Amino acid sequence: MTLKDDIVNELKTVYDPEIGVNIVDLGLIYEIDEKSESEVHIKMTLTSPACPLGPQIIGEIKQKLGNLGLTANIEITFNPPWGPDKMSEDGKFELGIVD
Repeated sequence: MTLKDDIVNELKTVYDPEIGVNIVDLGLIYEIDEKSESEVHIKMTLTSPACPLGPQIIGEIKQKLGNLGLTANIEITFNPPWGPDKMSEDGKFELGIVD
């Protein structure tokens, strides 16, 4: 497994508390850029700009990646905006969304 695989697996343990789906399958992670062996840049979004749990999600990401010995720099973007089309098939299945 690569460091990126480890990062993705760790991010899959972070859940949006309101929706109950992990942030990877929810489609909130746009980019993972390994800056060094100890630093990663995460470009992500939230389900809405007014998401009250954004700081909690970001804090959990930093804590979980810190467990891997990584410093996580988080960039929040709303371009492109999040929508159900960003979700993985697993995420859609968890929420009962069918195409």
